[in-house]
Amino acid sequence: MTLLHTSIVGVLLAGGQSRRMFPDQVAGGDKALRDLAGRPMLAHVIERLAPQTGSLVINANGDPTRFAAFGLAIVADTIEGYVGPLAGILAGMRWSRAHAATATHIATVSTDAPFFPGDLVSRLATAVASEPGAIAMARSAGNLHPVIGLWPVALADDLDRALRDGVRKVLAWTDRHGTRPVDFPPTTIGGRQIDPFFNANHPDELDEARRLLQG
Repeated sequence: MTLLHTSIVGVLLAGGQSRRMFPDQVAGGDKALRDLAGRPMLAHVIERLAPQTGSLVINANGDPTRFAAFGLAIVADTIEGYVGPLAGILAGMRWSRAHAATATHIATVSTDAPFFPGDLVSRLATAVASEPGAIAMARSAGNLHPVIGLWPVALADDLDRALRDGVRKVLAWTDRHGTRPVDFPPTTIGGRQIDPFFNANHPDELDEARRLLQG
């Protein structure tokens, strides 16, 4: 089976509280909206993912108007209580079922990873082309990235049950269905080779991303 990009919905995971980026704020904040080279970091992520999928949505909780400038649908977690990235993945699956009739998969990326590859989704799709029920997950330097992957929409009900049963770790659920790691080499940004899934999860890492783009 060859997956067309039009059958894949891109889901930008911004539903967490970003407490490591905002250690002085009890309620956290939106690291995706932090400035990176004159634009919100989320704008860089959207620019990379948009050509790779048929449509995009933002998974975020709280007041959706703070993302209004991006012109995308805002999808809140369907499981309350900030239970982790699996809730955002489920929210993306539920939205796709309701609003994207031809979508068979969602591709998720974290909104603090502004340098991920331009062929991310196509390579994930190729890895599971003969296994429609498997989950492809990005890997670099031997490390899996559990929130950067390709997920069959058909698994939504199973994921819903797992979350309501208390499952929180991504791999604890994906391994039930087949986790297929897909390796990605380093990428060059600002004249330096870095992990393609470098994430700006902390103020120091955001400063490093700014230096890379200046380079």
